[in-house]
Amino acid sequence: MRRGIRAALPALAGAVALTSTLLSSPAEAAGRVYIYHVYYDSPGSDTGSNSSLNGEWIRIKNTTSATVSLKGWKIKDRTGYTYTFGDVKVGAGNSKKVHTGKGTNDAYHKYWGRGSYVWNNTGDTATLYKASGTKADDCSWSSLGSGYTYC
Repeated sequence: MRRGIRAALPALAGAVALTSTLLSSPAEAAGRVYIYHVYYDSPGSDTGSNSSLNGEWIRIKNTTSATVSLKGWKIKDRTGYTYTFGDVKVGAGNSKKVHTGKGTNDAYHKYWGRGSYVWNNTGDTATLYKASGTKADDCSWSSLGSGYTYC
């Protein structure tokens, strides 16, 4: 019996090493990057003005304990409109807000640069994808309601 246990030890050690490489790092395990809030119906009338377009936005939040690079991450709606993050990092516990219209990007506000609305007021799904193409999160609504949703 002892010989069987000794023979199994190298295989067991290999399995432990493989498992540890597949699991998330401690920083990733402590939280996630996800869609926190979507304001799908800008306040007031939908005039199509840049101001109205920028009243429509999505907030991405990082609840990990480390800064995460969003470079290459994507936000998509149900019809396929896509926003791709450039060289953007979101610090631990921080968030980024992506507005639909045009504007000047800063540390917190990013602008999609669209001339028309993205999010359907009566129902849509916002999906966040990692740069690898893996889905990180999604958030759906099915009625106008208050014009915004927390995910």
